[in-house]
Formats: sequence, C-alpha cells, structure tokens
Amino acid sequence: MARVAGVDSSTQSCKVVVCDADTGEVLAQAHAPHPPGTEVSAESWWQALCAAGAGLIDDVDAIAVAGQQHGLVALDSGGLPVRDALLWNDIRSAAAAEDLIAELGGPQAWADAVGSVPVAAFTVAKLRWMADHEPDLADRAHRIMLPHDYLTWRLRGGPTARGNEPTTDRGDASGTGYWSPATQRYREDLLALAFRGRTPELPRVAEPSEAIGRTPAGALIAAGTGDNAGAALGLGIEDGDIVLSLGTSGTVYTRASRPSADSTGAVAGFADATGAFLPLVCTLNAARVLGSTADLLGVDLAELEELARQAPPGADGVVLLPYLSGERTPNLPHATGSLHGLRPDSMRPSTIARAAFEGMLCNMAEALDHLRTCGIPIRRILLIGGAARSTLVAEIAAQIFGVAVTVPEPNEYVALGAARQAAWALTGATQVPHWPARTIAEIPAPGDGGAAGDRIRAEYQRAREAIYGRRAEATKQSFRNAR
Repeated sequence: MARVAGVDSSTQSCKVVVCDADTGEVLAQAHAPHPPGTEVSAESWWQALCAAGAGLIDDVDAIAVAGQQHGLVALDSGGLPVRDALLWNDIRSAAAAEDLIAELGGPQAWADAVGSVPVAAFTVAKLRWMADHEPDLADRAHRIMLPHDYLTWRLRGGPTARGNEPTTDRGDASGTGYWSPATQRYREDLLALAFRGRTPELPRVAEPSEAIGRTPAGALIAAGTGDNAGAALGLGIEDGDIVLSLGTSGTVYTRASRPSADSTGAVAGFADATGAFLPLVCTLNAARVLGSTADLLGVDLAELEELARQAPPGADGVVLLPYLSGERTPNLPHATGSLHGLRPDSMRPSTIARAAFEGMLCNMAEALDHLRTCGIPIRRILLIGGAARSTLVAEIAAQIFGVAVTVPEPNEYVALGAARQAAWALTGATQVPHWPARTIAEIPAPGDGGAAGDRIRAEYQRAREAIYGRRAEATKQSFRNAR
C-alpha cells in the first residue's frame, strides 16, 4: 500500500496527514503550533513541519505542502531570510496596495493584468512596503518565495542542496499579484513596479501533477499549492459547489473553467491546483467572531450556541458588524467591530450571541454575492472550517444564503488536498485520484424562499451603511443584483 503525506502550513499551525494513496483513508495525523503574529520566522514553519511530521513522513512514498497564501519570504544570495516573513494578515501594506492600483491605471488594469486587484494581503503590496520602508533589506533580497514554496524547497534540502531550483504552482502563484492565471506567466514588469525596479528571482511554476524532486529520504515531492486550492482539491468540488470556509478568516470560492477578472477587487481571480481556476472572495473575520463573543460573554463556544438558540432570527434587532481585525471584503482595513440596535429589552446575552452568528454569516453572504454577480452558478454550499462544527452555523447559513448547505465530515481538508496531489504525482495519472467524500449534514434551502434571511441581511446592511456610508453602497447594490 502506497502512503502519501499532505502538509497544511497555516497561519496558526502545521498539520500533517498521512493517507492511503488509493482510497484517501487517513492513516495518521499530527500538528505543531506556529508562533503568533503577522510576521514570523520562516524557519519556525520548517521546525513545526519537522515536529509535526516526526515519525510520520519518514517512510511515505510522496508528500506535498499546501500553505497560507500571499506571504512574503525574501532570501539573500546564500538562501537565508533577510527578515521575518510577512504574513497575509499583516495590513501595514494597505496604503502600498492603493498606490500600486493607481500607478498601473486603476482596478480594471490590474484585473486585466493578473485577474485580481491588490489588497494589503497580496505579496505585491508587501514588496512595495518593503521597498519603501526597508530599502537596505530589499536590496539584499535575491529571491522571493511564498510560504509553501519555502517549505517545499526545504523538503528538497534547502540552500545546501545542489541544483535545488525553487518551485511554486499555479494556485499559489496566482495570489502574488505578479503572475497571470490567464496567460500562465509572471508579470515581471509588475514585480519591478512594486519593488521599485528590483527584480529578484522567482520560483518556477510547476504543473499541477508534476513531481518536482525528492526528499533526502527518497519520498517524491509534488508541486504543492496554496491553502484554498488545497482545500478545494481535498473536497473534490465540482461545478456549482461553493465552498464556505470559516476559519480564523473566511473564504468563499468555487471551481471555474475560465479565469475571472473582477475590477471591483472583491473576487480574486486565482487558479486552482488541477489546471482550472478558483475565483475567491476572502474576509478577515470569521470563526474569530464567535470566539471573541464567547469571551465577551464569559462562556465557551457550546454555551454561546445555546444562548444564540434562545433568541429569535434577527436577534430582536441587534446587529453585529464583525470587523474585529479590520476587513478585506469590504476593503476596510482599519475598521472595527460594533454592536447596533441595543435597547433595554434586547440587551441580553442571548441576542448578542445570536447577533454574532448572524453578523459573521451576513458578512460571508455579501462575499458570496460577489461570486453571484460574476455569473458563478450556485448549486449548494459546502461548509468547512472550525465554525462549521456548529449545527447552528449551518442552519443560519441556509437561512441567510437561501440555498442548501452541506456539511462535509470534519477533516483537515487543506492537508488532505495536499496528500491527494501527492498521490496524483505518484501515480502519474492524467486525472486526480478519486477519493470518496463523506457528508455529515444536509440543510435544505429555507421553505420561505429566503424571506427571513433577506430581513436579517437588510438590517445588517442598514447598520453598516450608517457607519461606512458610501463604502457600503457597492455591496448593497451587489446584493440587489444578486437577488
């Protein structure tokens, strides 16, 4: 029996799963934490992979890494980092993103060039920030990598291995802001624009099923990918499947046969890990909204759900705008969370708890609207991530989204997708191996045609527009068009 390993190197931790290459059955798994913060040592990711993989990856036949997207790993000519890696959720590059949009000629120019409009998360914006604020370090940057690129390179021996050419893949490269999914090429002119004329070396973009080397122990190494493309591969999504991932951040994405180019900047026109495309909308706030509200009320997550069930849909008019860490969609990097509609008869733990669930999901529903307005068909929602363990989340999601919601069996889908990619490279087949999916819940579309969900969303939009005015109007119009 061939065994394959998949690695999920996320913001918070490194997770490793070992699977049967034929069936996808998970045989073993482990994890190790990453240090907190929005800039961390890239070496800490490698140490976490070694710790999580100890005793698991030494005897596998193949391995692949799926990692957090967008981060910036800058190496000197000797292969050593010139600074700690900047993570996707580091918002110091927000102004740099706005400058780059203007310098190229506006959002449409960026959408046409690379399928996406830069925000603070994108690597291209972080390069501009580094060029302007740390020019001496920028001068030393001989090579630029993404987190998954760096770990794949280290699996092959890192700077000490002769001929160790760094590689990336379509999925992760499409989140940099200087690689075009439509043309399948780097835009080195955009790299130079961002880095003030500097053009450091970039990883070669490997094919989805390509074997790009071996570990010192002899295991084949697949190309790997970004975390969202990895999860899509792990879930085996098909046309009409919309993945709603509720982790620390939230993402909504689907598989598409053609590249997208949304000039509003809401939909990132990414590539996937199979040769197709992965239009995606990201928010900075998802499961953390529930955790923070539980802390506020002095309860655990199970108790928060029980409290929320005691309040009616709409939370008696209480609305939570969940921008606890700023927000990416809508693009409000310096926003804060806020409660609205508090009255003496509604200032109860139950209504605040309910408002947290509804606020988190209204924000995600607006993200989904952006996919709708791009003409993406929606058959069902696949709900994954930490918050998907809550049955109330699935129930409210069906109500607010107005479509059926499927909850797959809890699993490390990013790592599972990386393992599936490793199995694909191992077999050399033309198609991705079929690994059967498992479902634990099916929530039907609401019987009222979504009327209750529309009322909840209307209250949410009124609260947001009261605070952010015109900046809320674009999403308000998007909602109108989608419905």
